Amino acid sequence: MPSPSATASDTPATVTDHVAVFPFDHDHGVPARTLADLLGGKGAGLAEMTSALELPVPPGFTITVGTCRRYLSEGWPTELDALVAEHVGALGRVLGRRFGDAGDPLLLAVRSGAPRSMPGMLDTVLNLGLNDETVEGLARVSGDPRFAWDCYRRFVRMYATTVLGVAPATLGDEAPADDVAGVRAEIARVRGTVEIPADPQAQLRGAVEAVFRSCGSDRARAYAQREKLAGALATAVNVQAMVFGNRGGESGTGVVFTRDPATGEARRYGDYLPRAQGEDVVSGTARTQPIDTLRAELPAVWEHLDTVLGRLEHHYADICDVEFTVEQGRLWVLQTRVGKRSAVAAVRAAVQMAEEADSPLTREQAVERVDAEVRTTARQAVLAAAATQQRGDAIAHGLGASPGRVTGKAVFSSDEAADAGDDEELVLIRPETSPEDVPGMAVSVGVVTGTGGLVSHAAVVARGWGLPAVVGAEDLVVTAEGARTADGLHTIAPGDLVTLDGTTGEIWLGGDPAAAEGGTVDEEAVLAQHLPELAVLESWSASVSHSGAAGAVVAE
Repeated sequence: MPSPSATASDTPATVTDHVAVFPFDHDHGVPARTLADLLGGKGAGLAEMTSALELPVPPGFTITVGTCRRYLSEGWPTELDALVAEHVGALGRVLGRRFGDAGDPLLLAVRSGAPRSMPGMLDTVLNLGLNDETVEGLARVSGDPRFAWDCYRRFVRMYATTVLGVAPATLGDEAPADDVAGVRAEIARVRGTVEIPADPQAQLRGAVEAVFRSCGSDRARAYAQREKLAGALATAVNVQAMVFGNRGGESGTGVVFTRDPATGEARRYGDYLPRAQGEDVVSGTARTQPIDTLRAELPAVWEHLDTVLGRLEHHYADICDVEFTVEQGRLWVLQTRVGKRSAVAAVRAAVQMAEEADSPLTREQAVERVDAEVRTTARQAVLAAAATQQRGDAIAHGLGASPGRVTGKAVFSSDEAADAGDDEELVLIRPETSPEDVPGMAVSVGVVTGTGGLVSHAAVVARGWGLPAVVGAEDLVVTAEGARTADGLHTIAPGDLVTLDGTTGEIWLGGDPAAAEGGTVDEEAVLAQHLPELAVLESWSASVSHSGAAGAVVAE
């Protein structure tokens, strides 16, 4: 497996007409984090962590956003095959393994990275390079056939759905990962359903093309429209040496925010899943564990991660969203980006960071980051929460993933929500929410999922949109036709009125139980108690405005 110091610096960046490939450790002459339009957001983060921060990042290279644009307009650039092969070869020389080698195979992760964050909207392929020969080599080298065949199972299913467009239901149920015979049978069944190339080079080209094409997906277009992203969509592609969170007992994967993105509190916030790979955490299909699980189970790894999180937040002077993998007790950092956060979190975190003695964030920057619209939204959220203290008897509970309380008619498919449009207030209820549900989320007032954790795609997207969300409501049994509580006492049919609280994680059948309470609240007292940072930020804003006005007078 690669060491933290491994780089690909022996291969120069390769640039032709609108086609460019850069190793993560390439010296661009400017801070890599400023190059999102060239490298994509993820590629810029990987390059920054590799070069400026020297964090334990698995080595790799980035195919630029411009290359994607050329592909989308003209098709696959003829020179790209040779460029990719050159960089894959350099990666193999650094790591001492060859891509496609049946004895000790180099495996790759292929991930998207648009210039502006689009969590879960574009495609990813992991464990690329496995076939009937290389899986045997991985089993011998690792000494763990169960691990090797689990990786192969993951690859064939992901390649079939992501690259070849096969519906997951067509592939059948997934076999238990500890049953090697069952895993092998599942692989044979999938390969009997769809033709997956055995040649690793063909696999790699197919994966890169799939990531390029995902820019035009319905989910990507719906997300871009909701986010008001201008211009044609394009993405970089990051090709990276695989590290394995599913390799043994001291392995796992997770996503963690440097601060709570719902409240802005200065505490680590996220999910961890032992013996798993990253897609298990963010897809919303697994029952994840709180990030504190890592602190309890692998304290040395947690200490290392906590240090990394502190360095990233200080370096970016912002809340950072970090994806990581632990492989046999070793920490690897796979991604960092500025984290999506609620308006309340934006206010609290900006003030707290600007007041920290060693923080690079100034008060003026804090005011610029949290504009008047965000401050107004935060104020309304705090006052609304104070006005809804009466909770009533909830029928189900989950994880409060995005704050706010809303009421709407239940819908159980993204298509149904999208078809209804803006005519009604809808609550989208799903067994788990995948990126394909984004068009439905975009027209809903709230989201409920039966499975998933605080950093699942559903939670991250909802938080970024200020959409109240409850995830992991495991006492709800959700199908495409409706939902019922596990005890069988309550059912939710399409069109039923449902209320959810994305702060407490509670779900009610019917209207808001607090609506009948009426009454008023002392707004300034509530704000002083629950979000004193808002008054501080307003004061800074007035001071900055006054200083600017004074400067304008002098200039005249």
